[in-house]
Formats: sequence, structure tokens, C-alpha cells
Amino acid sequence: MSTNLKVYKSINPFVLENGQSIDNLDIAYQTFGNLDRDKSNVIWVCHALTANSNVLEWWPQFFGVGKLFDPEKHFIVCPNSIGSCYGSTGPTTFEKSGPLLSNFPLFTTRDMAKAHERLRNYLGLDEIQTLIGASLGGQQAVEWAIDTPERFKNLVLIATNAEHSPYGIAFNESQRLAIFSDPTYGKIDGGKSGLKIARSIALLSYRSYKGYLNTQSEESNNVTDNFKASSYQRYQGEKLAQRFDAHSYVALTKAMDSHNVGRGRESIVAALVRITANTLVIGISSDQLFPPAEQKRLARYIPNSNYYEVDSDYGHDGFLVESKELEQVLADFIYNDFKRCKKTTFKSKSTDNVLYDLSQTFKN
Repeated sequence: MSTNLKVYKSINPFVLENGQSIDNLDIAYQTFGNLDRDKSNVIWVCHALTANSNVLEWWPQFFGVGKLFDPEKHFIVCPNSIGSCYGSTGPTTFEKSGPLLSNFPLFTTRDMAKAHERLRNYLGLDEIQTLIGASLGGQQAVEWAIDTPERFKNLVLIATNAEHSPYGIAFNESQRLAIFSDPTYGKIDGGKSGLKIARSIALLSYRSYKGYLNTQSEESNNVTDNFKASSYQRYQGEKLAQRFDAHSYVALTKAMDSHNVGRGRESIVAALVRITANTLVIGISSDQLFPPAEQKRLARYIPNSNYYEVDSDYGHDGFLVESKELEQVLADFIYNDFKRCKKTTFKSKSTDNVLYDLSQTFKN
């Protein structure tokens, strides 16, 4: 972990959406850069499933000195999500009786957003210039922007949705079944073999047919075993199992499954129209886990929003891969150059991408 890591220790019980309570909530977080005198330069990042609070490490395309989100210009805040295993309270947190592991209480993306709000209040930040999140991070960001809309000037939602789909839940359940089948699950540092399989399953939803074709095809017609694609699946499974905890993985995927901004509110639409931030919604053309229709739905009902679609062969992982194109559209958004952005086309694999005019995209 980075030496920049800080931990906020809440002195008040943290009541979850289901009524259960976490008495000693810790939120690990990192900050980069310094606040302006008027505290108007805050960039807040909600990370995805297995990332951590060091956004400069896992999203270096956009965060770092000389990058779009520059700590010499911005005050960047990235908390570790509750339930994770990188410093915030979660299944691996030690209590007097040891870690709760599989007995850690169920929490939702709304609870995760509530934890962000508690940290924001602790840091004394009245306004967030830009809140950004992708995938599970985007689910947290949209919940937070609905709950306290007055806090955010800009909102960036990438490859995310208003409610998690049955398809996405099915993928997550398949991964959890793999973990539950590991007899070591439920023990400290247990479930590693199951987690390897779970990650292999997840990759099938993160990438696309064409993405695998582009990167894992064999150079010879004579291969009959030990395929590149097989090796890739094993490698990625092992890589995650070495750095992440299976109990946190189960807890976080369940939180993702819980995501539905309409729960307890009048409707999904009524929830989305509460957002007041200037909003950019980005979809990835080949994303099968969070397909573009889900981002178009967000953009359709969030007031003052724009939709952009990245043409990519890399599926859901396109938000981590297509850095050049994303940097351009994010820069146009952050610096309020929408007029130019709408006229800009990007050449990618012989396909033009344009910023969608929602009045044209949605007729109803």
C-alpha cells in the first residue's frame, strides 16, 4: 500500500440500508495535490470492483503529473470502498473475535455512496468539482449524485448503469458459486482457488469475442493444447488471487447486484432526474456486461447530460484501454468545450465516433 494512505475512523455507528450497523467504520483513502483557496478543484474518484485508493497507480492514463487530472492543479480524492480488502472496513477487518469474513453484513451501492458522503463531510469539502466513476464505481457515483445533488458540479459516469441487470447478476452469481465451492472459503485468506476461477469467469464478461480474437489468437494452425487464451485465463485468475480476498470479492459483487437507484424511491426515472450536475455518460460499444443501452438510459433521464460512445473491441475493459479517445472527450467535458466536442469525430478501427445529441438518439 502507498505511504500516502490515510484512514478516516468514524466515531458514530454506520447504519446500513438493511438496518444493520457497523460500529467502527474505517475508510482508507488517498489524496493527491492541494486544495485551492476556495476549495473548487476537487476531483473525487469512485473505483471499480478490485481497485484501490491509489488512482495514480491503476488509472495512470488520466491521473498524474502532466495528465488530465493533475495533482499540481487538482485535489484528487480516492477512497477505498467499504467491503474491500485495501484498508477500509470489510470482511477481512479484524475485531476482538477475528475477521467476520463471510459473516460480514450485506451492504449496497447506496451504503457505499453514504460512506463517501461521510468522508467528504470529514474532509470539509462543500463542493466536488468532478465526481467520476466507472463500473461499480459509477454505480456508487450515480447513487451519491442522486442523494446529495447539490454537492457536485460535474459528474462522469463510465460503463455503468441505473440498476444491475439480470445478466450481470448471473455472471456475479456464477463467480460466487466458484468461490463457495472452495472448501477453504470462510477461513482467513481462504477461497483463493475459487477466486481464480471466479476471475476467469469475470474476464469473459469484461472482454469481447473480437477482443480475444485480437489478443489471444494463435500464430500457428498446429496448436492443439496450451492455447494462449487458456494461459491468459489462468494467469489473470492467479494474479487476482495473489492480491485480493475472496470474501471481499463476494461482498462487493453482492453490492453490485443490489444496485437499483429506484429502490425506495418513486421510480428509477424519478431518482435520475434529481441529479443536477453537468453530466457526461460514456458507453463502450462492445461492452456486454454494461451495454451502451444502459448508459443511454442514464443520459436520457439525467438532466443536463451528454452521451458519448467509444468504439472499442475491448468490451467493458475499454474504459481502461481506450485512453487516447477517452482523454479527449473527458478534456472537452471538464473544460466546458461541448461545442467543439460535439463537432469532433474520432477515427478508431475505421469507425467514426461522435458525441450523441440525445434529442436525436431518444425519440420518446
